[in-house]
Amino acid sequence: MLHLDHTTVPGGAEYALLRMLQAGVAWSPTVVLAPTAETGLGVYAALPPSVDRRVVGVRQPAGVSRDGPGLQLVAAVRLVVQAVVTRMLPEFRHAGIVNANTARAAAYGALAARCSRVPFVVHLRDMVDPSALGRTGDFLMRRVILPRADGVIGDTVPPLDSARPHLRRDAVVRVIPSASGLRPRPPAPTRRDGGLRIGMLARIDPWKGQRLLLDAFADAFAGTDATLELAGSAPFGHERFLAELRARAVELGVADRVVFHGHVEEVDSLIESWDVAVQASTRPEPLGQNVLQYLAAGRAVVVADEGGPTEWVRHDVNGMHFPARDVGGLASALRRLDDSPALRARLGAAAAATPGLLTDAEVARAHAAVYGEVLDAVRSRAAGERRGLRRHRTAGSDGRPARVHGLREGA
Repeated sequence: MLHLDHTTVPGGAEYALLRMLQAGVAWSPTVVLAPTAETGLGVYAALPPSVDRRVVGVRQPAGVSRDGPGLQLVAAVRLVVQAVVTRMLPEFRHAGIVNANTARAAAYGALAARCSRVPFVVHLRDMVDPSALGRTGDFLMRRVILPRADGVIGDTVPPLDSARPHLRRDAVVRVIPSASGLRPRPPAPTRRDGGLRIGMLARIDPWKGQRLLLDAFADAFAGTDATLELAGSAPFGHERFLAELRARAVELGVADRVVFHGHVEEVDSLIESWDVAVQASTRPEPLGQNVLQYLAAGRAVVVADEGGPTEWVRHDVNGMHFPARDVGGLASALRRLDDSPALRARLGAAAAATPGLLTDAEVARAHAAVYGEVLDAVRSRAAGERRGLRRHRTAGSDGRPARVHGLREGA
């Protein structure tokens, strides 16, 4: 089992693979990483010793799908070189199945697998759309990656639906939520005293919605003792955006009630300390592991009314929706939750009981089952191709039985 990734920076995709492999699996995995600006194994240093790790190839910078033509050309060359290096690895040549953990890994993995019969699986973590992948990334996904994929795993239905027009008919397509560190536990009790504590767990990134939440918080809770907590680091060059958020909090007059936690290791206890947990992405989120973590912790969850989170959060049943990208709508939902501890308690209890919340071990077993389906489908297709080849060899160009040397046709 060979997993491909392109970055060691802690993020949703990296933590999902790390947790799944830490949970223990029945196959012997190897993780191959393309070098990045960061050194070392990063988040994958925490993998168990039974998992082989290798950093090979050339550096794959982030964000190039939105750069100018010159930088995109350089990135394309790097991608091809990475594919060649990957294809030459003994781990690739002898892999029973190859799984690409991110879109960039899928790009060099698909190129490496193009002239190979190795079964190739793509974990689709975003919509197949230029707004999500960039124009170059979208082109590669539609024209190079998905046509080569023997299987595709998505966190929710929308990304898979966006991929289906570009897949082979016999590709295995399955929905499995990412490994999110969920563990069975009773929901933390709802606090009924003190100011409301509102939180978001997400990397600092303009499209993750921290600015939207900050503005809604200032609108809803001016002159109160409510607090807003933003947990997450600022990878991929978003330090400037973090500075803009800090400045915006000062401008809105709420800086003394906004906490920037940075990267947090023990997320469970932090989420359980919040009264309300928010997902406010400004473009459709395929899922967001934070939403699953909020639900499992039994918090009152507020999500934008589009994308994968709406598959998990039903409005006024186990959480609340607000109109995506609408500061006023989010502020209104937060005020409603502030006004009613009973509503927060009801939604929190229903959140913890949401069907389909899987532990990391259950996610790993579900992935193993899909890998088995892919292997069966590939073997079946190969057997069909062999039968077709034998029929072709025994038939003439017009489809009639070919003449056998020394015999008359029909003899």
